[in-house]
Amino acid sequence: MDTEQIDAYLRRIGTGRPAAPTTRALCDLHLAHLRSVPFENLSVHLGEDIELTGKALVAKVVDARRGGFCYELNGAFAALLTALGFDVTLLQARVYDDAGQPGIPFDHLALRVRTEDGGDWLADVGFGAHSHLPLAFADRDEQSDPGGAFRLAETAEGDLEVVKDGKPQYLVDLRPRALADFKVGAWYHRTSPDSHFTRSLVCSRVTDTGGRVTLGGRTLTTTVDGERRTAELTTEAEVLAAYDRHFGIVLDREPQLRKAM
Repeated sequence: MDTEQIDAYLRRIGTGRPAAPTTRALCDLHLAHLRSVPFENLSVHLGEDIELTGKALVAKVVDARRGGFCYELNGAFAALLTALGFDVTLLQARVYDDAGQPGIPFDHLALRVRTEDGGDWLADVGFGAHSHLPLAFADRDEQSDPGGAFRLAETAEGDLEVVKDGKPQYLVDLRPRALADFKVGAWYHRTSPDSHFTRSLVCSRVTDTGGRVTLGGRTLTTTVDGERRTAELTTEAEVLAAYDRHFGIVLDREPQLRKAM
């Protein structure tokens, strides 16, 4: 990324250029990203291609003012952090299902970020309702976050289990990966009938007040101070207006659930 692209990305998430790649800067960028760039799987249901290259992901987030799922959001965020001087490692993870079983390899993309002031962090802006701030990589005690109570636990196999409010979320393999390694996982989640991304429509972001706004299909859910409110949208015009108002996403047609290939 050149200087112009970095500045455009920072404008997209509403923050200035940090003076140095410090822990404080990472926290600010992480939260700003969650508030500005939604977690969404609309491309799956709009028939749009998903290209896992840094250039394409940054173009989608910055130029098209869209969001994405984990590969896209954390892939783009990694490009920004690297350009700003952070030491970034891509990690693959397996997400636990409702039965407590881990999913496929390369099910999820998370980031290990080291800062110039000695910080070592698990950053993740692509897991939906998750931590608002990076988690301390070496801390095995409970970590309090606006998104919940988190804990990183080592497994007997040498992986790292991410736990939120006592429930395991995903299992991280600590070996460094390249963005291209995640192509099969992205293809699976775009096409498999077993993927929750082919079976649902979601667009969600953290609000400026620390709550969350989510459009799932035609159900708009807002959370403020722990109180959830839902509204059912009845027309395509209402849905398109909600995408624009709450997420800054301008579409010419309403996404519709597509049958997996």
